[in-house]
This record gives sequence, structure tokens and C-alpha cells, in this order.
Amino acid sequence: MTTSSAITPIVAPRLPARRLIGVIGLALAFGYLAALAGTYLQGHFLLDAEHRLIANDFVDVFAAGKLALSGHGTDAYDWTLHKAAEMRALGHDFPSYYGWHYPPTFLFVAAALATMPYLTALLGWLVATLAAYAAVLRFILGDRVGILLALGFPATIWNVTAGQNGFLTAALFGGTLGCLERWPALAGLFLGLLTYKPQFGLLFPLVLIADRRWLTIMVAALTALVMAAASWLVFGGASWAAFVHWMPITSHVVLDEGGADWNRLQSLFGLVRAHGGSETLAWLVQGAGSVAVAIWLFGLWRKAVPYELKAAALAAGALIVTPYVYTYDLVVLAVAVAFLLRLALERGFTVCDVAALAAAGALILIYPYVRSQLGLAAVAIVMATVAQRAFTAPRMAST
Repeated sequence: MTTSSAITPIVAPRLPARRLIGVIGLALAFGYLAALAGTYLQGHFLLDAEHRLIANDFVDVFAAGKLALSGHGTDAYDWTLHKAAEMRALGHDFPSYYGWHYPPTFLFVAAALATMPYLTALLGWLVATLAAYAAVLRFILGDRVGILLALGFPATIWNVTAGQNGFLTAALFGGTLGCLERWPALAGLFLGLLTYKPQFGLLFPLVLIADRRWLTIMVAALTALVMAAASWLVFGGASWAAFVHWMPITSHVVLDEGGADWNRLQSLFGLVRAHGGSETLAWLVQGAGSVAVAIWLFGLWRKAVPYELKAAALAAGALIVTPYVYTYDLVVLAVAVAFLLRLALERGFTVCDVAALAAAGALILIYPYVRSQLGLAAVAIVMATVAQRAFTAPRMAST
């Protein structure tokens, strides 16, 4: 294959591209349902063989919500008290501990969920956030193929099995980027809400300044301040003091000591540590990679390239610049893929597009069976695809 053939738009000979994407997404979604049903019947999903609730990441949210409802939201940051609340939530002990690492603003969500029975809250949480995530991808792509992409994206199943918040993060991230061009104030609102998981908003100030999106910046800052003030009034200043106190401790245990298993961290930091590198080297690699991505994104957002490439680069870059990222967080990568597909559906697919997106999806799908940073590799592939598109965009436009 020549270089020119790799960047020349190609057309599927039989099935229209949108329909093909939808068929693939639907097939994968049905596969996930079958897998979840099988694991449930085997006692490995939701309920164990003795019909007891299975502990996963959702239990830390539910337990924190119970503590908040009882007027002890600050106790969610104390590992001993929080673990005791987790055992009360499930009705039995379990070997691991799922820590509460979120700012007090997220206690509002946790408290609302804790008003329901545990299993109802878990299923309701997954369904509601999945619907929001699917709606955002539908908005980005313009029709129901976005919903099928959301359902079939490989990280979707890993977020479901973990009971995590990847759907919510992706919905807020995609909502910010999807509204930025036409509704900058609404984009700022979504970005302000994203501060519940601040490590994924590190690049936003940089690109918004580069693109002179002052209204979005002001609305995001105001939203974050209002949320912080509300949580201060409802849960007390002690909750914020506890959050500030426990964050360095959590970072030391998770990142420095590998308490959560470095192989699970889908970051440059995790890659170095999982393969025997020192902590110093890991931070150097993480820092260098983050700076490189930030510089490239700043330049990209100042160039006259399609907005879809800017948005896709930001979504993928957000997953690279943080050392604290897990497989369920890779649902955010679906936002990058959605913007890439929107551009490709308008201007044509290339051989590189098809091969890269297929490879990235396969890597995320097989992650649990290979103890390495396959998720990071998938993000790197998507980022490389964006870079290749950005490099060839001026020549393709002139052609």
C-alpha cells in the first residue's frame, strides 16, 4: 500500500457507512448483554452464588451517600468508617476496599442514590447515565447511529461491570464539546459539572484560552463555585477539609505504592511502574507526555482545522495527561471516536481510519485478559489518527 492510498477517502462497496457502524454497534451491544446474562447466572455479576450483593466500585458511592444522609458526610473520607458503611450497605464483609475519592460536590449524587435500595440504585445509576451518554453521542453524530456507537463501544461493558461513572464523565465531556460551538454558556455548565472528576478537565482551560472561549470559561467557573458553595453549606466545611487531607494519602497509596495495581492504571505513569520503572521515571514520563500533548493541543486549537479534529484530540488527550485513569474511564474515548466518525462520514473514510479504530476497539475489549496498558495504547492510536487527519486536512481540502 502506498502512502497516498492510506489517506485517500474510500467508500464501503455495499453497506452505507452509517448503517455499517450501527450494525457493528448493535451486534456488540447484544454480545455484551449475553455476556452479562451469563456472568449473572454464574454468580459473578450483581449477585453471587449465595444471592448476596457483589461489591464493586458503586458500593463506595452508595456508602458515602448513606453517611451523607445521616449527617456524617465527612466520614466518607475516613477509610475505616467508610469501609464499615460499605459492609452495612451490602450486608456482609468483603476483602477489598473501594475508596471515596470525590470532592464533596458529588455527595449530592451519592445521597440521592442512597435513598433507594442498593440494587435499584445501582441499576438506576447505570441506566440513567448510559442514557445521558448515548444521548450525547447521538447529538454529536446527528442520528441514532450515535446511540448504537455508545452501546457498542468496548469500554461500555467494563463501566457496567464496575458500576462506575464513566458514562457520566463521557456525557459531560461530550456535552461540553458538542455545545461549545453553538451554545457556549451551556458548554460551560457541563464543564462546571465535570469538576466532580477534576483530573479530566486539566486541558480545558488551555484550549478554551487558545480558542478565546471566555463565556464558556466564566460559566464553568461560576458553576463550579456554586456547586462548591452548596456542598459547603449542606455537608459542612469539614467535608472539604477531609477531602484535602485524604487526597495526598490516596495518591500515595494508589500511585506511589501501587495499592490499586499499576497494571490497572491506563496511563503513562502506570505503564512505567507496571513494567518495573522507578517512581521518579514514571513521573518524568507522565510529565513529558502531558506537556507534549498540551503543547500540541494548544497549537491545534489555534489552527484552521475542522472542529471535529480539535474536539477528538481534546477527548483523547484528556485521557493521556492524567496519571489516574482506569478502563471504565475510557468511555470518554467514545467522544473522540464520535467526532472522528462525524468528520469521516462527511468527508469519507480512509484505510487508516478503519484500521486504527478497529484496533483501538479490539484493545479495549480484550483488556481484562492482558495485564498491560492496552487502554493507553487504544488512546494513543486514536490520537495518532487525529494527528494524521489534521496533517492531511489542508491538502485534502485543497484537493
